[in-house]
Amino acid sequence: MTKHSKVLASLAVVSATLLLATVAALTANDSRAAFEGVWRTVDVVVPGPTHQQTFRPGATLAIFHGRHYSRVEVHAEGARPVLKDPAAASADELRAAWGPFVGEAGTFELSGKNVVTMQAIVAKNPAAMINGATSVYTYERNGDTLTLTQVRTHLGPSPAPVTIKLVRVE
Repeated sequence: MTKHSKVLASLAVVSATLLLATVAALTANDSRAAFEGVWRTVDVVVPGPTHQQTFRPGATLAIFHGRHYSRVEVHAEGARPVLKDPAAASADELRAAWGPFVGEAGTFELSGKNVVTMQAIVAKNPAAMINGATSVYTYERNGDTLTLTQVRTHLGPSPAPVTIKLVRVE
């Protein structure tokens, strides 16, 4: 092999390596781009032993940026009661006002084929913050709609996977 041929072969290997690295980086960015933005939950489907329950939550907001997410949701179709005096409220009144509220923020990681793993750093539910507590979802992006289907938690596979449909706000 001549010196010129060796140089051309080396350049070809370097070019191929750079091309593969660029494609891998663009693919990772495309996956992350599927999540980037502000979303509103429009449907939550919870399968049950005899039938599935679909509800349309009230106020919701989910923000995905970089590796972090934040979400707040009201898991009720109607308005939550306003507490006149929280210090004097009964347990039932507190549950009615605060029970449907979900709030958490943390990190997310994309892997495999359309898989997202979420780890809460702070949450209303303390169980979501224990070390190793994760939720794993498959996802599908179709235009401005993102559908998440829970496949497992840190406790194991989800026997009745919940499906969440979100619509892009911005």
